[in-house]
Amino acid sequence: MTDSALRIRGLRKAFAKVVAVDGVDLEVARGEVFGLLGPNGAGKTTTFEIIEGLTLADAGDIEILGLTWARQGREIRSRIGVQLQSTSLFNKITPREALDLYGSYYPKRRDTQELLELVQLVDKADAYHITLSGGQQQRLALALALVNDPELVFLDEPTTGLDPQARRSLWDVVRRMKGEGRTVVLTTHYMDEAEALCDRLAIMDHGQVIATGTPASLISDLAIPSVVELTFDGDAPDPTAFAAKLGQAVERRTDLWEIPTPDPKALLNHLLEAAESAAVPFLQVHIRRATLEDVFLHRTGRSLRE
Repeated sequence: MTDSALRIRGLRKAFAKVVAVDGVDLEVARGEVFGLLGPNGAGKTTTFEIIEGLTLADAGDIEILGLTWARQGREIRSRIGVQLQSTSLFNKITPREALDLYGSYYPKRRDTQELLELVQLVDKADAYHITLSGGQQQRLALALALVNDPELVFLDEPTTGLDPQARRSLWDVVRRMKGEGRTVVLTTHYMDEAEALCDRLAIMDHGQVIATGTPASLISDLAIPSVVELTFDGDAPDPTAFAAKLGQAVERRTDLWEIPTPDPKALLNHLLEAAESAAVPFLQVHIRRATLEDVFLHRTGRSLRE
């Protein structure tokens, strides 16, 4: 048995006007939660669709649980679970009926009641799908991805559009999946989610993987453990002139300036003096630790949601 749940080499997919996936290499170990991050258009969903057998690659090799789509497609489908960005069900099907129906397609399946308990839908088991909240529908979609007791589960932005409580509820399900020894590969638009759930991450941009590692290692590789923020009342002004006066890079983010630094104490006095002499109309100063968001901005020049 291979130690890798997923191995990708040289994956490529081009459409008429864009190269969506451009030579992607990835390896995911069995039993880990692996995150694939990238701004809109980075190639994440296309990569997922190729891995899941929904789209054909132009080039590259994919090995899933030691199997390939060309030789063992049926076995792969029986051993993986997939939650797409959106799941369409009949308005008047109930969670219990949906799980029974989907489970009937597989030779091996998990018990419907067990899955309802796992995703906290016991009280809604016999309610029409159309009456479920967005969070409840997402939890049902996750249960459907687990109906065949998969070893490897793909979750494409599983918590997008959910309120904080619903997101945390789904986090608990992902953690339980990891505790059961399953491998989870997910995409997300939430950096806190990636830090909370993922053992390792890959950052994609323009169809390529530009960084991989644990959340902690990616942050430490920046060599900027802290970020000083100056907030403004409304949109932050152009920091170009101030950055030249300060002698240090200043990034503008909507209503604030960000100044990465390895030594915030040494920076602070100089920063405040420069801001006063330049009459910078900031509201307050805040010092925080560097995060995955800083990694992403440094690597791509964009925020995750752009």
